[in-house]
Amino acid sequence: MQILKFDALVDVPWKNGGGTTRNIAKGMRDDHIVWTISRADVAQDGPFSDFAGMTRVLTVISGGAMTLESGAVLLEAKLWEPVRFDGALKIRSRLKDGPLTDLNLMFDPLRCGGDVVTHQGPLDQQITRAGKGLFAFHILSGTPTLNGTACSTGDTVFVEQPSADLRLAKGDAVLEIRLTYPDQSDAIKLCIATL
Repeated sequence: MQILKFDALVDVPWKNGGGTTRNIAKGMRDDHIVWTISRADVAQDGPFSDFAGMTRVLTVISGGAMTLESGAVLLEAKLWEPVRFDGALKIRSRLKDGPLTDLNLMFDPLRCGGDVVTHQGPLDQQITRAGKGLFAFHILSGTPTLNGTACSTGDTVFVEQPSADLRLAKGDAVLEIRLTYPDQSDAIKLCIATL
């Protein structure tokens, strides 16, 4: 099990000044990015970058909600509720209650599958890995324990074991992040941002 602490993340300002990104991890196959996980601090309304060829799962992890608009398509991104959409959509975000932070999982659906699930306490559960791929947790609130190790808000835990013993007290919450790889998974290399 590897823990990437929140305070180890590096802020990368957006070119348009509308926010910052903190990269958490990526999966590489040769020179191709198969998937990425990052946090973004969104300070104002504005357009999303084009990620054609990727599926995107966005979860607001702190702050208020936002509306994602693309023509007639309207998606509501609410606190701790993952929203899935095509990275090629020309999205414009509209903040509802001021600045927020979101977590983004983006992946190439031709090379892997991905999902994000919210767990809230109280909870004491063993969660099993589903085949080959990434099995990780991002801490939303409180001090949950994973396989007996206490974690802090903003940390990301990468689990190599077949399962994770997750314990959440009342008020604790985590995002479970899963990526499942096809047979060529051995060629996908995990790159954690600052480890």
